[in-house]
Amino acid sequence: MAAVVELERLGRTFTAGDVAVPALADVSLRVGQGEYVAVVGPSGSGKSTMLHVLGLLDRPTAGTYRLEGVDTSDLDEGRRAGLRSRRIGFVFQTFHLLAHRSVMENVLLATIYNRMPKTERLPAAEAALRRVGLGHRMEFRPTRLSGGERQRVAIARALVTRPALLLADEPTGNLDSSTGERVLALFDELRADGLTLIVVTHDDQVSAHADRAVRLRDGQVEEET
Repeated sequence: MAAVVELERLGRTFTAGDVAVPALADVSLRVGQGEYVAVVGPSGSGKSTMLHVLGLLDRPTAGTYRLEGVDTSDLDEGRRAGLRSRRIGFVFQTFHLLAHRSVMENVLLATIYNRMPKTERLPAAEAALRRVGLGHRMEFRPTRLSGGERQRVAIARALVTRPALLLADEPTGNLDSSTGERVLALFDELRADGLTLIVVTHDDQVSAHADRAVRLRDGQVEEET
């Protein structure tokens, strides 16, 4: 199984005044093509920092992060941004949809940032929305949608660029339990389609859907299950 994510002795240290504060320390992890991995742990364990590093939103201060075999450590910001827009999709707890834009327009924005050829954008957005069961909501504004529908729009926006890796941060955190289960069922389908997923969560019901869970504590991998 080809590796999509490879972390080798990765660390991220922040500086507060003259004090070095390690958020991640000596983290090694391999995630293969089509795997579904949950990153779990208490508040302050390093989950958010790991998500930012995996999403190329932050740089490690030690170790190596390879994405699909590409060592991202020494890439300049332009190449990191290009890699992020082409190969990584993000799903957040708070949706981050533009209320004054239609569902279709929200999804199309990702294709513009991705620099997808103009002739491919509309078909790709339509396919992504149908994939998440929202083909009948394309012209709606997000304010007319339920929380679960808004999260599915966010998932469609993450999928439209055909990423190699989907990163999700507490994807059911703003949803009731039944709606959250429907979103998790969609993640199960995406994993079955061969997409690689890494979900950051504190919810055991969310992590139970994953192939395996990586538990962080104090910035280090405590165990894998």
